Amino acid sequence: MTDEGLCTFCSGTRPPLPDGATAPAPATGLGPGAGPGSGPGSGGWGVGTWPRSPVGLSRAVIALLGCVIASDLFVIGAGLHLRGLWEGLAADESLNIYIDPGLRAQELYDLAGNVQTAAFLATGVLFIIWFHRTRRNAEVFESGVQRMGPGWAVGGWFVPVANLWFPYRVASGIWEASVRLHPDGGWRTVPKTVLNLWWGGWIVSVLASRIAVSQWNRAREPEQISDAAALVAAADALDLVAAALAIVFVRAVTRMQVERAGSREAATVPERAVPGSTAP
Repeated sequence: MTDEGLCTFCSGTRPPLPDGATAPAPATGLGPGAGPGSGPGSGGWGVGTWPRSPVGLSRAVIALLGCVIASDLFVIGAGLHLRGLWEGLAADESLNIYIDPGLRAQELYDLAGNVQTAAFLATGVLFIIWFHRTRRNAEVFESGVQRMGPGWAVGGWFVPVANLWFPYRVASGIWEASVRLHPDGGWRTVPKTVLNLWWGGWIVSVLASRIAVSQWNRAREPEQISDAAALVAAADALDLVAAALAIVFVRAVTRMQVERAGSREAATVPERAVPGSTAP
C-alpha cells in the first residue's frame, strides 16, 4: 500500500525488493523456474517481470467512450431532423429545403459528424494504448495462454479483413491471463460473456456503418436520401451500443488485472518478510 491508500499496482509503483536483492531475470527455455508467466514467451523484448497499472488509462478511455456516446446521440438527433426535411420533400416536391431551414439542418448534421469523427479517433488511439498495456500485463501474468504477441494489440486493428478477428484473439488471451487464480494456485475460468458481447457489438457496428455510408453515398432522389438517413441513424445507434459495451469490457479487464496483480504482489510479501533473506 502507498501513503495514498492505493495498492502498488494501482499507483503505478512496484513493491520494494529485500535489502541487497535484485529483480530476477525472466526464466527462459525449459529449465527450473520456467512455466506460464515466467518467461518472455511471445512478448519478446521489453516485457518486464512486473505488470504496469492500466487503471489511469482505463479511466481516460471510459471518459472518451462517454464522449463517443454523446456524439452519437448528437449525430442521431441531427440526422433524424435532416431526414424529416428530405422525407417532406419526397412527399411534396414543391418544398424547397435547399435554403433556410434546410441549409441550417445540413450544417448542423455536418458539425455533428465532425464531432463524432473526432471523438471516435481520440478514443480509438487511447483505447489501443490501453489494450496494448493490458496485453503486455497478460504476458507477465500468463504468457502460455497468449495466442498472439503484444505487437498485434496495435497492428491487428490495421490489417484489412484480419482486423475482424485478430484483436479478438489478442483480447481472449488478455482475458484468460487476467483471471485471478484460486488461493491454492489452481486455474480459474471466467465466462467470456462480456468479451463476446463487446466484440460482437463492435463488429455489427462496423458492418452496419459501412452499409449505411455506402447507401448514403449512392442516394440521389429525396426518398432515397430519406431512407439512407434512417439507415445511418440506425448504424449510429449501434455504435452507441458498442461504445457502452466497450465501457463494460474495459472496466472488467482492468478490474481483473488489478485483482490478479494484487494476488501476485501478496504472494511476494512472505518472501520479503523473511529475516536475513538474500537474493539467490
